[in-house]
Parts: sequence; C-alpha cells; structure tokens
Amino acid sequence: MTNHNVTGGGGTKLHVVEAGNPSGRPILFIHGFSQCWLSWSRQLRSDLADSHRLVAMDMRGHGLSDKPRDGYADSRLWADDVNATIKTLSLDRPILCGWSYGPLVILDYLRHYGEDAVSGIHFVGGVTKLGSAEAMAALTPEFLDLVPGFFASDVEASVRSLQELLRLCFVQQPSAEDQYVMLGYNLSVPPYVRQALFARSFDNDDLLPKIRKPVLITHGADDAVVKPAVVDQHKASMPHAEIHLMANMGHAPCWEDAASFNVRLRTFSESL
Repeated sequence: MTNHNVTGGGGTKLHVVEAGNPSGRPILFIHGFSQCWLSWSRQLRSDLADSHRLVAMDMRGHGLSDKPRDGYADSRLWADDVNATIKTLSLDRPILCGWSYGPLVILDYLRHYGEDAVSGIHFVGGVTKLGSAEAMAALTPEFLDLVPGFFASDVEASVRSLQELLRLCFVQQPSAEDQYVMLGYNLSVPPYVRQALFARSFDNDDLLPKIRKPVLITHGADDAVVKPAVVDQHKASMPHAEIHLMANMGHAPCWEDAASFNVRLRTFSESL
C-alpha cells in the first residue's frame, strides 16, 4: 500500500491509499457514511490488484483526512476532492466506484466536472438524493431509527448506534476482530461530520438521465439500510445501466462476498 496526501476542495487535506498495478486501469473507490478506505480492503488486497490500479480515498471528515467544522454542504467542495485525487495521482480515465453515500460524491463530481475524465461509474448499495421525503423513503425504518444516535455527543449513545449500523450492513456478520476495526474507524468520524452529511438536501434527478458513460449498479438483495427497490428507480433514470443484484447479501456486498463482487467489477472494467 502507498499512502498519498492530496489537497482537496478548500485546501482540505485528504488521505488516499493506492495498491495494485500502476499501469492498470484505475479504479477510484469512495466509501460510505462514517467509514474510511478500509471498507475497500477486500478489493485492494484482491487479485484485482494484478491488473488494476486501485485507489481509495478517505472522504473529508473521515479516516485520516482533515475534519473541518464546515464545508460539507457545498457540492463543489466534494467535487473538487474527487477531481484533486484524479489530477494529483494522474488517474487515466478511472472507474468511479462509490458505496452507500459514495455515489452522492460521485454525482457531485459529475455535476461540476462532467464525465469526460472517467471511463465508467459503479454504484454500490447507493443513494442519489438526500433531505426529502422521497429520499428518506429509500432508507429502511431500521436505519432511520438509528440516525439520532449518529449525532450524539455522548460516547455510549454513539457507540450503540454505530454498532447497530454495522449489524445492519451484513447478512453474515464479520468476525469480532473485523467488527472492532470497523467500529474504530466509524467512531473516528466526529458527530458534527455525520450530522453535516445528513443535513445536505438535494437530488440528482436532473443529472442521472444525462449520464452516458457505462454504469454498473450493485446492490444486496437483502440490504437492510438502502431498500433494494431503489435499484429500479436508478435503472429508470439510467436505462443503459447494468444491474448486479447479489442474492443473500446485505448493504456491504463488497465485503460480504468480495470474490463475486470483484469478478463482476473486473468484467465491467474489461467491457469499457
């Protein structure tokens, strides 16, 4: 693994990790809410690395990236973060792969920079809008019940809500060791960052139909965070998108069944 420091939007310092073949097609992985680059460890340490340049960023406010008090509502700053990573690391037409909240950041980038500099887009258990009744309808009641705890300054309340979030992410629960690691990097995200991410209010209904680059949508059939029905909504807006619905998988198919996930991602990459 190689660690990079990238100056993102507004001067925010971003931590970015790289693995794999420097001459291979780049894939830029963007994690979800309250996570970090380690969410993609089963991709970075897989045989995808033989033929791909694998790059995973810590979003602003997450992991080892800077955690400013504000700026999370500005779509342009999120877009600038992705653009800075592509430019600083000289990623040649990467696939943008976002999990859960990650597709929102990908769409921020596409809104401000367009799609010419990327070769494909991969949404994993993703949402594309926030802050409306329609956006909330894509999320399960079990997940929404946890949201107040994400913002709690009380450590015990925060731990309980994040432990439940992790439980909801998987059909087959990770080992105790993996769960401790996951809880650790979830807790490293300050409550004010979590609250700011959820405070955004926007949709991308105007943008999705304009996407012309190839799109892969991967979703767990038993996702207990983002309802699988959202796949049909995204497909309606992007008729050319390929769908990979993973049976008996939850919200994190990239972790639960990394082997199948990686094979499908490789096939998508080779088709571009």
